[in-house]
Amino acid sequence: MWCYRGGSISTEPRINDRIRVPEVRLVGPSGEQVGIVPLAKALELAQEYDLDLVEVAASARPPVCKLMDYGKFKYESAMKAREARKNQAHTVIKEMKLRPKIDPHDYDTKKGHVVRFLKQGDKVKITIMFRGREQSRPELGYRLLQRLASDVEELGFIESNPKQDGRNMIMVLGPHKKKTEAMAEAREAQAARKAERQGVAVSDESGDEALAADAALEAENAALEAEDVEDASDEAADVAEAGTDEAAASDEASAQA
Repeated sequence: MWCYRGGSISTEPRINDRIRVPEVRLVGPSGEQVGIVPLAKALELAQEYDLDLVEVAASARPPVCKLMDYGKFKYESAMKAREARKNQAHTVIKEMKLRPKIDPHDYDTKKGHVVRFLKQGDKVKITIMFRGREQSRPELGYRLLQRLASDVEELGFIESNPKQDGRNMIMVLGPHKKKTEAMAEAREAQAARKAERQGVAVSDESGDEALAADAALEAENAALEAEDVEDASDEAADVAEAGTDEAAASDEASAQA
């Protein structure tokens, strides 16, 4: 009686002496069809070519085996799988928060972040946060979202139209560029910067520019973190203001009673 005693089931193909069939359909090292041969003959040919006999189709009758360098085959397969994982695109949604009466400088800064996200192939969720009486003017948020979408239309498109969500108005922008394309361009740019730092056919001036670009990127990331803190403070202020408005409305209702 057969029983399973635990352990993982091997997905490795059988090779050489582990193959236990009387005959195989043999494929040569260059892919040529040798035909059906006794297992002993196939093993003899493998030894003659200094290769491995690898079972590539165990369910066939007879099983199909190929002469190959199995160690090299495993290495190349692992490298291909690694490259495929590296190029795998993961959908990322970034978020950018704005006020309906944002000043021009802050708007340009926020727009710059949206541009960077779209260039990276990421989606961007734009949130307009209304405070107090601003909630009675949703057209302000709508016009701001339309303006932003128009300013970045070369890089992205409106994937989800503006819609009201409680005290906020939300719109989602999708990138024209695929994530895989953006990742490939980023790797090329990274390789170019590395070459510049190593002094490969570049001047000292170009190296200074690369360092300056890295410093600018670090500053931009720091600014983003600061904006997140500011947004959190603004949201706390909104909650406090909402509580004050409700309390005032309650007092007014009591007075009228």
